[in-house]
Amino acid sequence: MRVGIYLNTLGTDLDTLLSRLRAATEAGLTSAFLTQLMSLDAITVAALGAREVPGIEVGTAVVPTYSRHPLALAVQAMTAQAISGNRFTLGVGTSHRQIIEGSYGLSFDRPARHTREYLSALVPLLRGEAVEYRGETLSVSGQVEVPGTTPPPVLLSALGPVMLRIAGELADGTVTTWTGAAAIARHIEPRITEAARAAGRPAPRIVASALVAVTDDPQRVRDQVAEQLGFAAGFASYRYLLELQGLSGLHETVIAGDESTVDKEIGRFAEVGVTDFLVSPAGDEADQARTLAFVRDRLATAPW
Repeated sequence: MRVGIYLNTLGTDLDTLLSRLRAATEAGLTSAFLTQLMSLDAITVAALGAREVPGIEVGTAVVPTYSRHPLALAVQAMTAQAISGNRFTLGVGTSHRQIIEGSYGLSFDRPARHTREYLSALVPLLRGEAVEYRGETLSVSGQVEVPGTTPPPVLLSALGPVMLRIAGELADGTVTTWTGAAAIARHIEPRITEAARAAGRPAPRIVASALVAVTDDPQRVRDQVAEQLGFAAGFASYRYLLELQGLSGLHETVIAGDESTVDKEIGRFAEVGVTDFLVSPAGDEADQARTLAFVRDRLATAPW
């Protein structure tokens, strides 16, 4: 299982993000994925980060689809691929009704149909093909040509059965959040793997992110997460995911404890077929530094 870092762009300046990306590379992590929120543009920062920090894979987790036309996103993604030296991975997702309708003023109707049509147009565009697509939710006419690039892998944020089937059929894998190893084993890995197999595609990439804190006070860390991010449990997809796992709040998915506890919990993700685990350091500065040091030492001696 490859191990990377999940970087939050909200409230973080560019220099800090680049510094954290360098630290991740020095710690032996293989990838850095960035959130797309109402802050710095994740694709732009990822491309710049790859340019300044050689060797590491960079990606987004995830760029909302409704707010960017497939042709526009293909241009931006292929530009990032050129800047990064073909080390860019594009993670996309529908986002949430509250954001798409409340912030962008767009309709969030028929998200599954929208996603299938979006990927049906986007993926050929990333391959440099001429696309003439007329769907029920979008239309695309155009071609993107960026010399010296290869198509970036596409990951779809997929939690429900229908989205997981679409991810298996049309994308290169999925990226998850707020999802424990047990739910991946029971719900996500079997569905996306079967969908990819039925479509004649390679085994999908399963990228799982989690808040992680090596700390002497795990309850403090979980309480902080509940206070800062608890509102997100009101989003329908996250509420569905919590119910699926028998949990009441997002803070319950945090991996927190001493080195031994965290080691075992991360190891469970490798056991259930996760191909990439993204560490999102949580807690105060001391907790986060201890977490990164633990991951660095573990990767140097006996990777998961």
